[in-house]
Amino acid sequence: MTVQAQDIINAMPGAFLPARAGNTKALVQLDLTGEDGGQWVIDVANGQCQVRQEMATKPDVTVTMDGDDFVALYRNELNPVQAFMGGKIKVAGNVGLVMQLMNWFER
Repeated sequence: MTVQAQDIINAMPGAFLPARAGNTKALVQLDLTGEDGGQWVIDVANGQCQVRQEMATKPDVTVTMDGDDFVALYRNELNPVQAFMGGKIKVAGNVGLVMQLMNWFER
């Protein structure tokens, strides 16, 4: 069975590690393109993570990338720095937040 971006995103609240996020409050807009694409908001606050399929009006950061690249990134099969430098990942807003984000989840 092929893992799709939607599967990973749906599992994110259960994989969230609140101790790693600490007191961070973050509203992350995830804009995935391609066949496995869609738009989701990852909302981290008060030691909890919620995911909604929608567009945020004022996210702290917006991440745009191909859905297949998101899956590869989450599975540690894609180097995030190389992907960013190569234009596979586009970030608007708080870049530091994106660098921390994947560490907040058990993968």
